[in-house]
Order: sequence, then C-alpha cells, then structure tokens
Amino acid sequence: MFTGLVGDVGRVASIEERGELKRMRIATAHPPESIAMGASIACSGPCLTAVAAGREGGQAWFEVDVAAETLARTTAGRWHAGTRINLERSLKIGDELGGHIVTGHVDGLARILDRRDFDGMARFDIRAPAALAKFIAEKGSVSLDGTSLTVNSVEGADFSILLIPHTLAVTTWGERRAGDDLNLEVDLMARYAARLQEAKA
Repeated sequence: MFTGLVGDVGRVASIEERGELKRMRIATAHPPESIAMGASIACSGPCLTAVAAGREGGQAWFEVDVAAETLARTTAGRWHAGTRINLERSLKIGDELGGHIVTGHVDGLARILDRRDFDGMARFDIRAPAALAKFIAEKGSVSLDGTSLTVNSVEGADFSILLIPHTLAVTTWGERRAGDDLNLEVDLMARYAARLQEAKA
C-alpha cells in the first residue's frame, strides 16, 4: 500500500532480458541495507518486488523482475537505461497518509494532451481510457506515474491537473510533455463506489 508521495527519483541503470520478464536494476538514493528482499516499491506507478539490492561505485541500487503483464499494460515496457522513475516505499504502520490510498496496481495508460506552464507551475490536460473515465471526478484523486494528484476539472474522458513547483522539481513531472503516456491508477474508493452502484441496479 502506498500514498502517491514520491520519496526518490530513481534511474534505470540496466535491463536484462530473461525470457518473458525483464530484470531491471534501478539506481536510488535509498540505502540498500534499508531495502528488504521481497519489499514492495512503487516504480512510477506499478508495485514491483525488490529481489536484490546493493551498492556499486558509491551508487545504491535495487533490482526488480518485471513480468510480461506489467510490461504490456504499463509504461515499464518502454523503459530503457537512463529512464528516470518515481519511487515510493510501501507504507508502514504509523506513517502519515499524506496523499491518498494507492495500491500500485495500474488500471491503464492515460495520455498527456497539453501542458501549459505559468508562474513556475504547470497545468496538464490528460485523456483517460474511456472505460476508466467514470472513476475520475472533479476534486477527486488519481495516481499518475505513482504521484497522488487532485483532479481540477473533468470533461468526458479528459481531465486536468495542476502541479506546483515543488512537485515538478522532485518527481519526473518536470520532464513530461504532450504525447507522453502515464501509468494511471484510479481512486480505490471511486472504484468500490461504482461497483456498489452497479450492484444496486
């Protein structure tokens, strides 16, 4: 379980093809001794399992195995050496829940339609897959590339978000441009509310 508050921006250091999965080494600022084997780490949205960790040349790293399903349904299949990704460690009992409840299970890919910068901030217009649009509501929460964000406006499958200078600086959002795809996880409560409505019908 996560909150969508990014703790570090990691970098894909290497990718090794292993049949239908890829073993990825991710450089990070997190000390390797603090990463337990089997720990869950959200990597720009998808929850991945740490299978190794260490340090090389003063640079800490951890490794994850990315399965075919994740490679096909998220942006992970397009990552390459040098790709920067938002990292979040899983919640511990007693941690502050500053964003919203995020599972690390990506629902689909959204696409940036437009970016407008002003006063150090940036407004993004984004299109969600049609099947997921009903879960996105004005002033509700979404997770995009592992970042908890508030929806400003909604029109059909299109919605907008506004990012403050801090978020642009400490996540990969500063690099995002029109045409980029994003890992989208809709709000867990919105999903359950919709399911309850369907059950009543």
